[in-house]
Amino acid sequence: MGKTRTQPLRRTYSRSVSGACGRVLVVDDNKVIRQLIRVNLELEGFEVVTASDGVECLDLVHQVCPDVITLDVVMPRLDGLQTATRLRSDPRTRHLPLAIISACTPCEVDTGVAAGVDAFLAKPFEPSELVRLVGELANQAEPPAADGRQGAGRAGSAAG
Repeated sequence: MGKTRTQPLRRTYSRSVSGACGRVLVVDDNKVIRQLIRVNLELEGFEVVTASDGVECLDLVHQVCPDVITLDVVMPRLDGLQTATRLRSDPRTRHLPLAIISACTPCEVDTGVAAGVDAFLAKPFEPSELVRLVGELANQAEPPAADGRQGAGRAGSAAG
């Protein structure tokens, strides 16, 4: 007969926190980076869902209903800048705060601002900066304006 496996108690943080600060959709093709971002945000009370690229992000966003989305730039299938453009073009997601967490070139930052990205955080980043930035974006999350317009740069830039 089959063996019964018990679930190991490796996790020291909760995936779904009662009274969480907000829900964050973390999009990065690097599993280690996704886990690093996830752990740091969960330890601060955020609920975190992850996706490995822009296509997966777009598949999940309506199910997850995040308060903030973080995007890497370089990813397979659909990169972070293209994902941001698609999120901004959809009336259901155009109001979501977007942060690029990547080693961006000035050109990518310009493209991100034009696409409606709200903030940028350069890799490698300090965990405290990540938490601060996501917290600011989550607190500033608001429903879309009556005219449907969304400005870029609300939260400023954590990287120059």
